[in-house]
Amino acid sequence: MAIIIDGKSIAEELRAEIRKEVNELKSKTGKLPGLAVILVGENPASQVYVRMKGKACEEVGIVSFQHTLHHDTSQDDLVSLIRTLNAAPEVNGILVQLPLPSHINENAVINAIDPLKDVDGFHPVNVGKMVIGDEDCFYPCTPLGCQELINRYVNDLKGKHLVMVGRSNIVGKPLANMMVQKNKRANCIVTICHTAAADIGYFTRQADILVVAAGKPNTIRGNMVKEGAVVIDVGVNRIENPTDSAKSKLVGDVNFDEVSKVAAAITPVPGGVGPLTITMLLANTLKAFKYHNKIVQ
Repeated sequence: MAIIIDGKSIAEELRAEIRKEVNELKSKTGKLPGLAVILVGENPASQVYVRMKGKACEEVGIVSFQHTLHHDTSQDDLVSLIRTLNAAPEVNGILVQLPLPSHINENAVINAIDPLKDVDGFHPVNVGKMVIGDEDCFYPCTPLGCQELINRYVNDLKGKHLVMVGRSNIVGKPLANMMVQKNKRANCIVTICHTAAADIGYFTRQADILVVAAGKPNTIRGNMVKEGAVVIDVGVNRIENPTDSAKSKLVGDVNFDEVSKVAAAITPVPGGVGPLTITMLLANTLKAFKYHNKIVQ
């Protein structure tokens, strides 16, 4: 039976380290890191995520500036707010909660954020630096959380075969680029596969490390995983109970019951990758604070 990777406890450990450093920096500088979060509209899931981010900031001593805008807010007004926040010295990180209403171009909004405040790691400048292996950038939070988990459960990544199922700009592409780099936290052989593959299992069975962000429950079954692999399940899918909504449950993209019998270690859903995502947002905000205050990283 696989080791269950407890993302919640790892996130708590990392947050304690962040809180300690924030307190030390406050003593030295008299300042606290600041994160501005912008929510446009009333998407219920986005509202929950924004509340969670605000609570996480409070937990570690980061100041949270929350800006809630009406659904009909124009793109120009949103970009104007971002430019104001770009110039605000008390704001070290800016996050625009996605998705945005359909009348707003997400790329234009992301491009308006100062790359040095882009703690989500989506600005083309940060993406470009990530691809070429320049570590002086912000990495997207979910891939960064996945990398943290992998490094805790795989000794000596050099030459390990990582198979990434999924090619999104949020998880698949960034993590593949991060894990192929020649450094101690990566240096893997990386394969990306996706729905265009006639037989995804052909690729996944080769993986020493299997990361799944396919967006579909039960994409990976037990017979698709090599014995002893480390499996990171990024998927979050709600399975509704037709007779009792209270009994609906969250599951990943991996069939946990089957794969946990084959893998050496596996993340559960919930409680695996999820807690690391917001934690890495806090870490990126702290990194931005140190940059803006010329504190050596």
